[in-house]
Amino acid sequence: MGFTLRRFLLFVPLFAAFCCVQANAQQITASLPDSPGSVLDQSSGLSSSVSPDPQSPQPDTSANKPPHVDEQPKRILGILPNFRAVTAGTKLPPQTVKDKFVTASEDSFDYSAIFIPAALAGYGLAVNNVPEFHQGAAGYARYFWHSFTDQTIENYMVEFIIPAIHHEDTRYYTKGEGGFVKRTGYALKHAVITQSDSGKPTFNAGEVIGSGAAAGIANLYYPSSQRTFGQTAQRWGVNFGIDAATFVFKEFWPDINHALFHGKQ
Repeated sequence: MGFTLRRFLLFVPLFAAFCCVQANAQQITASLPDSPGSVLDQSSGLSSSVSPDPQSPQPDTSANKPPHVDEQPKRILGILPNFRAVTAGTKLPPQTVKDKFVTASEDSFDYSAIFIPAALAGYGLAVNNVPEFHQGAAGYARYFWHSFTDQTIENYMVEFIIPAIHHEDTRYYTKGEGGFVKRTGYALKHAVITQSDSGKPTFNAGEVIGSGAAAGIANLYYPSSQRTFGQTAQRWGVNFGIDAATFVFKEFWPDINHALFHGKQ
């Protein structure tokens, strides 16, 4: 994919620097909405409980909420999955294991999930990335199903399996305010530091370990020339790099959407 092992190794110091910010990472909270508790029925002497829907987003109505924030759509322009992005200032209940499975499935099998593999397949065909796949329609089909399988396995490793084991919240809580550098740094940091199910900063094992595991699993269905350490490391770098770049894009998408479409896609 245009990356070399040498370039991949150049990312190691950057990755280490990101890890160092964990000690100073800002705590991102995710709390359950206030429960009204038990309401006493004076006439019957019975108690009834009223609980909000745990799946409903609970907007942050505090004075610190960024003004004029546009909502994060489920799909960007209808073609890019955006199921993990949370609108700035929104508080949600803790993410359950089922929630993680559903999000990974949406990112993998929603109709919008085919566009990125289709683009990657076209690029791979154009640069003859895997000569064994050959050219033409049959070659494109091979690139496409490999890219689609790569994406699906990575989604389940990054968004479901590893986060369920490590108790991570896989959602991306956009910052929505501040300068370009500050918000870009916030988005990139999320690739290494996320929040736990309890709302505390934690190492993003899902992204780092999950994307690496997906790259290793790909050796089961790629040609032998693609199973070397260098090729596996390259796939890890591509997986991780694409995810980090998408966090930046998702961070600024509401601003782009507002500027180009006045908040309407």
